[in-house]
Amino acid sequence: MRISTTAWVTGLLTCFILYAPNTNAQELEPGKAGNVDARYTKEIDQLAKDKSIQKAFQFIAAQQKQNRDELIMLTEIPAPPFMEDKRGARFAAMLKEAGADSVWTDKVGNVLALRKGKPGKRTVALDAHLDTVFPKETDVTVKQKGDTLYAPGIGDDTRGLVAVVAVLRALENAGIETQADVLFIGSVGEEGLGDLRGVKYLFSDQSRKIDSWISIEAGDMGRVSNMGLGSNRYRITVKGPGGHSWGAFGLANPQHALGSAIHYFSKAADKFTRTGARTSFNVGRIGGGTSVNSIPFESWMEVDMRSEIPENLALIDSLLKQSVQQALTEHNQMRRSGPALTVEYQRIGERPSGELPETLPLIQRSMAAVAYFGVTPKTGRGSTNGNTPIAKGIPAVTIGQGGTTGGNHALNEWWYDNGAYKAIQAALLTLVAEAEMAKR
Repeated sequence: MRISTTAWVTGLLTCFILYAPNTNAQELEPGKAGNVDARYTKEIDQLAKDKSIQKAFQFIAAQQKQNRDELIMLTEIPAPPFMEDKRGARFAAMLKEAGADSVWTDKVGNVLALRKGKPGKRTVALDAHLDTVFPKETDVTVKQKGDTLYAPGIGDDTRGLVAVVAVLRALENAGIETQADVLFIGSVGEEGLGDLRGVKYLFSDQSRKIDSWISIEAGDMGRVSNMGLGSNRYRITVKGPGGHSWGAFGLANPQHALGSAIHYFSKAADKFTRTGARTSFNVGRIGGGTSVNSIPFESWMEVDMRSEIPENLALIDSLLKQSVQQALTEHNQMRRSGPALTVEYQRIGERPSGELPETLPLIQRSMAAVAYFGVTPKTGRGSTNGNTPIAKGIPAVTIGQGGTTGGNHALNEWWYDNGAYKAIQAALLTLVAEAEMAKR
């Protein structure tokens, strides 16, 4: 079977998933209203009254046109996973212009800017990811209809990058100093086969220690993700001798076996996911073969499985492998000649799961910051850069970029600036509360 570029792109962007994703933030499950402790409400209210914070708020509100222009500019720089370098270079230039003490790109491509604290004994990170899900050839030209901007990747997560720079500029403009060092980050590899490679590196022993982590992601201002959604991803390849569709008829056909494997897995996984902790499965891409009149020598599929709890993820992983083996055994028994089919499993993604309590100071501060602007904070579970620090027990939260967005991971993705500057103000408030304002 020959797959055209158009079909490949369509396959990449099409989901077959048991639980329909949230249309505004596809990596976030519907949240529940968070309970904000009165102590943190008081802390945030007092911080927000500070004259320098108010000055920063005013600066952010005045930067809406610049933020919009930069959103368009960054969106129109393609940034698939493993190809984020051009967007990263532009983002680094923006951070330098904003006044960071130092800016660099690490060995995996993350762009980092350091703003030194006084005395800087801790490090707090504010992150958005550089990459999008779309292949390099995707048209990312931004189109405008009324007040709405349309382009692949404009909400997830290009707007987050703009917010990160906007917070840095506001801190510099208002002269706000923090006790903790602050890292402003444009991370690589958050999407798809990127497999969180950027943030995994940042939390390895090859990078500096980060004590608290804040990600800005697609989603409305009330988003407060304190739980990580775990996932396993595989590329499964069935191999055989291949041959002419007439002359070699009777050989075991990898394509036929793969089709059976998908059928068996879909039936078993459908039954499994209808009860218990929320779990999903998705055969996102398939391919193989050389022509319509040739028995393929190999066929492959890429599978994504997610669950709220590690136990369910392990069980659905087992169902996948059992289904593939069932199909392989069946088609090897059906063959009339030639060698048996074989199968190879390649793990192409593994996102850890975990949960942080709502009572954690960082989570409370982020919820109180959102509530300060009259928005109900909603805690929830997401598959984001926050997964890695959450799984390690490090304080981490993913907050919404604000505005209104939709069609994430689709070609008709859109974003509307519906008071989105308030989400940037809330991000600044959360950051300063966590990093602690330095005494003047």
